[in-house]
Amino acid sequence: MKLLKSTIHPEIENLETVSKFTRKATRAITLKGENILLLYTDRYHDYSLPGGGLDEGEDLISGMIRELKEETGAKNISNVEAFGLYEEFRPWYKEDFDVVHMLSYCFTCTVDDELGSTKLEHYEVSNGMKPVWINIHEAISHNEKTIAESDKKGMSIERETYLLRLIRSTFL
Repeated sequence: MKLLKSTIHPEIENLETVSKFTRKATRAITLKGENILLLYTDRYHDYSLPGGGLDEGEDLISGMIRELKEETGAKNISNVEAFGLYEEFRPWYKEDFDVVHMLSYCFTCTVDDELGSTKLEHYEVSNGMKPVWINIHEAISHNEKTIAESDKKGMSIERETYLLRLIRSTFL
């Protein structure tokens, strides 16, 4: 899969001197014209692509399909194609490691317009996460405003906004 971007969080001064572990995740890109299926998270006031970490022994496409179904209730997922890899090194806030090497494998796919029931995890519900079909231009503008003005934004918003801009320039 082609590398879309590689980033190192500004708090990380030297990757050679820190303990790190790798986390593999997937992200689903589902477009209907200029509308895109995203997750809105109230806690961080942002839009993000559906997806998440792979389970032990799970392949990339199966993981993407599972996460997309769980987080959005998407039905009839088909036409799955690789889009690219976003790599990042971010601080880790647990005692076992200093840095997480996050690999986000992004795939395009199609789904039915109507979504079914979600199976969100407890923390996703607590964070106010919900699936939405939204105009991609509106989602990008919203995230850009959150980046500029909000102190409650999460570390993933830069990745998500970069990917949304790339999706817009590639497909629209």
